Amino acid sequence: MRKLVVSLVVVFALGLTAQAQEFHAAFGFGTVTAPSATTTSNGSFPSLSGGLYPSVSGIVIVRHHIGFGGNVAWRGSRSIYSGSSGNFGILAPVRPIFYDFDAVYSRSFQKKVGADVMAGIGGEDLRFYTPYVQCGNFSGCTNYVSSNHFAGHFSADVRYYFWGHAFIRPEVHYYAIHNNQEYNNANAARFTVSIGYSFLPGF
Repeated sequence: MRKLVVSLVVVFALGLTAQAQEFHAAFGFGTVTAPSATTTSNGSFPSLSGGLYPSVSGIVIVRHHIGFGGNVAWRGSRSIYSGSSGNFGILAPVRPIFYDFDAVYSRSFQKKVGADVMAGIGGEDLRFYTPYVQCGNFSGCTNYVSSNHFAGHFSADVRYYFWGHAFIRPEVHYYAIHNNQEYNNANAARFTVSIGYSFLPGF
């Protein structure tokens, strides 16, 4: 069933892409900032801040500057979770992953400058690594346990075309994370600089 749903989403997305006025694809690096670590009667909560986050993204503009897009960003190296919250103890290796699917409004102001604003939904996947491998019927075998949290996503960026259709794009992303108990219910912001390429008919 999951493979069927994924296949339908891919076919739908490819169909929309074929009708697109613009398509922007990018790869970037950035970091995440969040509130400082705290200690309360409910436990100790580290900060999500820090680390290098590679990211991949795509934006499809379908009609009249309106389209859709998505982002995935993950911490390049595991950090050490130094908290004592939920089901995870002190000193567990963890890798946060952020992903989102958005509605996008895009504009080009000059031949070399464009901008996008987006809002949508996504999630935070906290992967806590274990010293043993676990196998499931659907997930296969992994050496981590995931703690997933729903998130609202808001973002804005500016594209500068430095060579033909190639651009550099500073970005800011804000994640409103639901029930982020491992990090004291803290929301997070991601600041990224991406390099990408635009497929723009007639650009």
